[in-house]
Amino acid sequence: LVAYFSRTGNTETVAGLIAEQLGADLYAITPAEAYPEDYQRALEIAQQQQDDDARPELADTDLDLSAYDTVFIGYPIWWGIAAWPVDTFVEANDFTGKTVIPFCTSASSELGESGTLLAELAGTGDWQEGMRFRSSVIEADVQAWLDELGM
Repeated sequence: LVAYFSRTGNTETVAGLIAEQLGADLYAITPAEAYPEDYQRALEIAQQQQDDDARPELADTDLDLSAYDTVFIGYPIWWGIAAWPVDTFVEANDFTGKTVIPFCTSASSELGESGTLLAELAGTGDWQEGMRFRSSVIEADVQAWLDELGM
């Protein structure tokens, strides 16, 4: 399974490439209330959510992970960590017995501790080291990473 949250489409692009190359199912982590298209307004809302340590409600919470052994989780980096809807998704799911591989997109920030923080939040699963992709990712970059993972 490739589960992802994407506000601008960059993470969605990477998620789609991973799913296509692996023949995996794709699942969009979608907030119940979408972030505005206007960058400044979205930034203000995200900043307030960060200040409140918010967990935005998700539109769909009926995902059954039982059929999956490996779960890729993708997200943009916001203030050095995973975007908040991903926290909600991780807290809502049980990753026991799953290999979990995080990936993120960012024009400037690195993966940092985002994957480690999600693993701590989850409390279950075998979380692997993740990968950060630039916003301008190309298919060959994704394939090279998947090859490194042996997939």
